[in-house]
Amino acid sequence: MPPKTFSQVVLRERPDADILPDTFESRTKAFDELHVGKSQALVQVTYLSLDPAMRGWIKDGRSYLPPVKIGEVMRSGGLGVVVSVGEGSKFKKGDLVSGMFGWTEYAVADDKSMEKILPPPGSTSLDFLNTLGMTGMTAYFGLHDVGQLKAGETLVVSGAAGAVGALVCQLGKRAGARVIGIAGAPDKCAWLEGDLGVDKALNYKSPTFREDFSKAVGYLDVYFDNVGGEMLDLALSRLNQNARVVLCGAISAYNDPKPKGLVGYLNLISQRAKIQGFIVFDYAKQYPVAVKEIAAGLADGSIKSKFHIVEGLRNAPSALPMLFSGANAGKLVVKVSDEPSMSSKL
Repeated sequence: MPPKTFSQVVLRERPDADILPDTFESRTKAFDELHVGKSQALVQVTYLSLDPAMRGWIKDGRSYLPPVKIGEVMRSGGLGVVVSVGEGSKFKKGDLVSGMFGWTEYAVADDKSMEKILPPPGSTSLDFLNTLGMTGMTAYFGLHDVGQLKAGETLVVSGAAGAVGALVCQLGKRAGARVIGIAGAPDKCAWLEGDLGVDKALNYKSPTFREDFSKAVGYLDVYFDNVGGEMLDLALSRLNQNARVVLCGAISAYNDPKPKGLVGYLNLISQRAKIQGFIVFDYAKQYPVAVKEIAAGLADGSIKSKFHIVEGLRNAPSALPMLFSGANAGKLVVKVSDEPSMSSKL
């Protein structure tokens, strides 16, 4: 039997700085409001991805995606199971799919907005919210297309214990680079060195961090930036000639209503260096190339991942700020439901 109601979480107000308890609110909807049209499917959401980019999605400003509207279901990538289909849908009941379902227990989605999930050997469906999903695509194309990393070069990664950063570190080692990761806790640094095999992990909260950074790095060829701010400025002071700076994110500035500008940018001129931002959606046609390589690493054990799972859709609003305090250990996801039994008449 289908449920009588289901829950959604919507944007209540736009925060000026940190995400607050009243930034979002829960709503209960009648299940019979969900109508599946032609080339559509009804999906029961199982997991949702929480990502730093979501902070930008709730800002009312020009960006690569329109901002989430007040009262609108919070945007989020997720996994789910098809429970019914409309006329002409390419999916069938029981298919495991990924899509931008948002913070909701059930969603009606167009066929063209979803992909069927078929986990390759050595992976699970949850990897499609991490190494085989947008996280993995961001790491892969940021490093290889924008960063143009070569064997023997020095790669420095900020936010290295985060989902994107951890994969960048591993891809860098696979490419034959010397890899230095920056994180914010001793246990995260130990994980980077012991489990992921980075050459050196630096704790940016250490009182000797700047000295440690200069000594460990020397001069860098590729800086993969997830943090921005003072960390980016520090990296700009240690550029090799023709270095590449990959602007993936700026988590230190997302909650700052007046983020500070760069100071050390003149080094880009003297070292003939390049600094470039990118948006992962631009590489959509090339995703299969990245999935194939990353899946091979998962299968042979050379690429590892871990998850921080928060239980229940109602806890998504309180979990999202963990990304900005460093409280999560691994790719942060919300478990919304167990995969439904297809023997039901939902």
